[in-house]
Amino acid sequence: LQVPCGLSEPVAGSESRRFTNKHSRKALKASLTLGILLGMFFVAWLPFFITNVMQAVCGCVSAGFFDVLTWLGYCNSTMNPIIYPLFMRDFKRAMGKYLPCCRRTREPRPSAISLSMRNSNSGPHAATSLKNVL
Repeated sequence: LQVPCGLSEPVAGSESRRFTNKHSRKALKASLTLGILLGMFFVAWLPFFITNVMQAVCGCVSAGFFDVLTWLGYCNSTMNPIIYPLFMRDFKRAMGKYLPCCRRTREPRPSAISLSMRNSNSGPHAATSLKNVL
């Protein structure tokens, strides 16, 4: 005897596929962000560390060149607050919450009282009078 397949199996398969695709996109985006951050770190600081070792071994590095490489590393540190908000939505929200210069000008979210009054067919005057009472 064969048991016919129910409709729930393809639906469950599509649900798991959608769930997997969503998480794989998040993992890909996280990997991309991490790759960019680490790549920039190595590009900025690796010459400094190599030059630092060379300076200790042979003393053949000029002070001006060493300063330039040090400032290249410092520039990497200033780029991190720019890179994080570009690639991470949660970091962007946190910056907007705590830094006044990064806030978006938007309408404030309505309170629960005003939403319930709006949905109860009481009209705008009831919401205004309720605000005066509170």
